Amino acid sequence: MGVKPHDKVHSHPKGIADRLTGIPGLEAVYDRIAAWREDPVLMPHMAHVHAMLLSLRRLDAINMAYGAAAGDGALEEVAARISHFAEEELDGPWLLARAGGGSFVLVANEACSRERWQLVADQLADMIARPIPVSSGILRLSPRIALIRALTGESVESMLDRLGHALGDAHEQHGARLAWADGEVTPPGRSAQQLEADLLVAIDRDEIEVLFQPQFDLGDDSLTGAEALARWNHPELGRIGAGALFAIAERADHVGPLSRHIARKAMWAAKGWPGSLRLSINVTAADLAFGSYTRQMLDLVRESGFPPRRLTLEVTEQTLIGDITLAAQTMAEFSAQGIRIALDDFGAGFCNFRYLKVLPIHYLKLDRSMIDGITTDRRDVAVLRAIVAMARALDLQVIAEGIEDEGQREVAAREGCAYFQGFLRAQPMSAAMFAKLARVEEDVEVDAGRGA
Repeated sequence: MGVKPHDKVHSHPKGIADRLTGIPGLEAVYDRIAAWREDPVLMPHMAHVHAMLLSLRRLDAINMAYGAAAGDGALEEVAARISHFAEEELDGPWLLARAGGGSFVLVANEACSRERWQLVADQLADMIARPIPVSSGILRLSPRIALIRALTGESVESMLDRLGHALGDAHEQHGARLAWADGEVTPPGRSAQQLEADLLVAIDRDEIEVLFQPQFDLGDDSLTGAEALARWNHPELGRIGAGALFAIAERADHVGPLSRHIARKAMWAAKGWPGSLRLSINVTAADLAFGSYTRQMLDLVRESGFPPRRLTLEVTEQTLIGDITLAAQTMAEFSAQGIRIALDDFGAGFCNFRYLKVLPIHYLKLDRSMIDGITTDRRDVAVLRAIVAMARALDLQVIAEGIEDEGQREVAAREGCAYFQGFLRAQPMSAAMFAKLARVEEDVEVDAGRGA
């Protein structure tokens, strides 16, 4: 059984990233899944290999109507959106690969139900379908996604073949954007209205958990703090990541209460951290647009007892699109209180360097797409070097996100990045686990001091 011609996946040479999107070719999927299955540390905790094959419709028509440059820009933007979503939504290791044309493969070693994997795909499809601005107009893409939970010991060839068949079926079914491999029955899940209703009571039921992604100094590898990440432990669907959580909250007009709840829990958990460990909290567009956000946030800081000088607020370019003047004013008020500001996901999508001029920023946090190829591609290293030089000229420190191997860490350190986070040292963890890690690190520093 073969895949239909328009759904057949093509790989790039092994180890070579796609020049357009910067993500690896399909051979990386073979290597990554093999590494998961052979890793003696990972094996005892092996979750379940999940995969999805995503295809963009009407790409040829877009190229004809808007030009090849617009089509290329759309592919770059889609790759960035998938990476950002996976970073927020998935707790286990994952990989995004280009499968040729307008197709992408996302694989994950993720402990989740079929219902939740379908929810991930549905939310991802919504994100990709959002308008994409290009120089010649506004693009709207219609993704189709095939889903699979790999069988025990199933080969990558078998997985991709089944995904290809399922994607072909989705293209033939009018209005169907999701399809399970081999005709598996689509789980009933919950409607959008039900999920919105569930979220309205999730805070009261203490279903929203805050995890902490540790951050480290690239100079001496010491622990410097953590980024707070939200997860929704849904009683029926299991754990739902930040991407889907905030998408649901936006539809339910519940972003403000959710953001404040996450900030409150994070600061109360962090106030007992030893030393000078920093806490980073993400800021949404809805937060910045809320008139009393600054006052409410500063009230939370005072109530929790967490020192404002150890707090960092992370904002993305997407967050800033609404009202840059209001955003600059809000950030200046926070900065006056000793709170630092990080421009998150830098290098992803369409960078607006004006933000670096008008905003009181202390850190540039590089998107993982700026890190992926730095061990194999001289152009990627050159771009990283230029960004660090620019940041140094503006008196900004650079945080490298998505460091997954020692080679990436070494290059980021050599080129002048100050801090890093990623699966190389630690995955997101509970507040209790991070507190334990912080105590261990503090004991190591004390012992080192005595030895000196």
